[in-house]
Amino acid sequence: MAKTDEKAGGGLWETVKTIFWALLIAGVFRTLFFQPFWIPSGSMKDTLLIGDFLFVNKMAYGYSRYSCPFGICPFSGRILSSEPERGDVVVFRHPVSNSDYIKRLVGLPGDTVQMREGVLYINGAPVEVEPAGIFKEPYQKQGPMGYYPECENAPVGIGGTCMKGRSVETLPNGVSHDILNITDRGARDTTPVYTVPEGEYFVLGDNRDNSRDSRYAQANGGVGFVPAENLIGRADRIMFSSAGRSLFFIWTWRPDRFFKAIE
Repeated sequence: MAKTDEKAGGGLWETVKTIFWALLIAGVFRTLFFQPFWIPSGSMKDTLLIGDFLFVNKMAYGYSRYSCPFGICPFSGRILSSEPERGDVVVFRHPVSNSDYIKRLVGLPGDTVQMREGVLYINGAPVEVEPAGIFKEPYQKQGPMGYYPECENAPVGIGGTCMKGRSVETLPNGVSHDILNITDRGARDTTPVYTVPEGEYFVLGDNRDNSRDSRYAQANGGVGFVPAENLIGRADRIMFSSAGRSLFFIWTWRPDRFFKAIE
């Protein structure tokens, strides 16, 4: 009986050690290399869809205290840092809510940024925009949160086709990406001129009329300027995607988006 108890105790201890080392390795991997991120909203359509799953490259910009889970890294500023590039899709810690956000970085320190009737101006010059057809999706609940999409052709009945105008926007450094538009007369389609402070960045959602980003002050539920310290990493590639309310709904998987590069 004693031997049985001894074996049971030894087996339990081995299990505890295995779990400990697994958690430690996962924590180090998540802190230093890649962090999983699930897209919960439609603010980055059609670059990123609700239900896309990706890994954030945390080596891209170096490390800050937000590189650790719960923001517990014991240092301030950034170490091993490198500058993001205009057009990067970045994940960052919201300066007020402490939630992780994903947007496109369009404004660098010292830039002036403005929207005029839905067109982005950087340092006083409009970016190049070319029409790219219509983005279509079914008007139905999307993802675990059950959001309905916003439509340029509203009102749309359940199961109908929701449409938005799609364009290709080319930033001054040559980075091109899709943007979606519902109206050029929205609350943030024409804005004041924003001057990006030193050490901070200006971000926008690609789904321009359905994104709370740097056009909205933090006091109004927006993002405002994003401090460099708050950058967590760069989104480079979609690993998996599901259009359903659960990843177990195999019939809602989007195989065409598996391992898709993020542009």
